Amino acid sequence: MAITINTLRDRKQKGETFSVLTSYDATFAQIVSEAGVDVILIGDSLGMVLQGHDSTLPVTMDQMVYHVSSVAKGNRGSLIMADMPFMSYGTVEAALENAAELMRSGAHMVKLEGTDWMKDTIHALSERGVPVCAHLGLTPQFVNKFGGYKVQGRDEKHAELMIEHACELVAAGADVILLECVPAPLAARITQAVQAPVIGIGAGADTDGQVLVVHDMLGMTTGRKPRFVKDFLAESGSVKGAIEAYVAAVRDRTFPSEEHTFKA
Repeated sequence: MAITINTLRDRKQKGETFSVLTSYDATFAQIVSEAGVDVILIGDSLGMVLQGHDSTLPVTMDQMVYHVSSVAKGNRGSLIMADMPFMSYGTVEAALENAAELMRSGAHMVKLEGTDWMKDTIHALSERGVPVCAHLGLTPQFVNKFGGYKVQGRDEKHAELMIEHACELVAAGADVILLECVPAPLAARITQAVQAPVIGIGAGADTDGQVLVVHDMLGMTTGRKPRFVKDFLAESGSVKGAIEAYVAAVRDRTFPSEEHTFKA
């Protein structure tokens, strides 16, 4: 049975977790979906892991459309979420046009990075039948504003603001919230504060779902390994076995553990 947004909502209501993993081509999409991953994310992370850039900013819409189309051909029932690349949703009109292109290519949901300034855009997309994931916390497209890849929401002022933004974006129509590099206690508060399912990466074990970049969970990280990454291939012996182990660990809430979590 295909995974839909209603599946994720039902999991949240039942207190059950769901797994998310990146894929960028048909082969990995088939392996990932057949291994039981609920959501495939075609992330603009491809700019770093596939193209060799030092950020996600150079990724274009044409490249995202190509990879979404490739993943859709290999998918076997997972929900497909596609990143909208840098400045592809700078205006409501641009967001509508570019989201439509991703949906026509096979996406079931689009993901946008930002805060309360996205409310009008999310509302417009939602009204027109486009499911939206709102990405908060460490938003890689804002790396130059942040001055690097840093944990967000560590002080109470910024924590309260992130909770407020999450609630506002869900009220505007966001179907899912994604929290990246957020202290676990704050992620837990946001997960409780919103009705929408919440996905975490470096956000502790109390979110409704977990996401990793497939290259990271297969031990293919180049450069500095982020705290929230675990190499599942080292314990499994095969790619499919590693992905199945990841799915099981997310389901059992044994991943992420304390060593993969930011406390404050």
